[in-house]
Amino acid sequence: MPTFFKLVAPLLFATLGIVATVHAADTESTPAANQSNPDFVAGKKAVDAKDWSGAAAAFEKALRKDGKNADAHNYLGYSYRWLNKMDDSFAHYRQALQLDPNHRGAHEYIGVAYLKIKQPAKAQEHLARLEKICGGNCEEYKDLAKAIADYTP
Repeated sequence: MPTFFKLVAPLLFATLGIVATVHAADTESTPAANQSNPDFVAGKKAVDAKDWSGAAAAFEKALRKDGKNADAHNYLGYSYRWLNKMDDSFAHYRQALQLDPNHRGAHEYIGVAYLKIKQPAKAQEHLARLEKICGGNCEEYKDLAKAIADYTP
């Protein structure tokens, strides 16, 4: 989706009373800056290819250039989660949420990480936060709600 559309569509849809749902990858805090960072772009390509080590390495490089990028922290946490490096995963999700407390992707992904370590009550806290952020009408909320509903210890 072109950057211009990502920026204008939510305003247009809100004005028209249309509710749009988008995937976590489309709700980045700084999409234009991310696209201008080749390491971030490489990290996203590695995520798409499920190359978790490659993604982690790329997002680490992206963060060396911009340590305050909530999206890079979120994706690095996501990559570490897939690598089963849960302490590192949580550290980066928390950093993403410190930088952007309303980061929908980070709330979804940290919620899933809490399910992975058998802490569904913590996942539920992030679902509640997503409900406040998007009224329960965003892809991140729906995905985390489904993960919680499907959760079995």
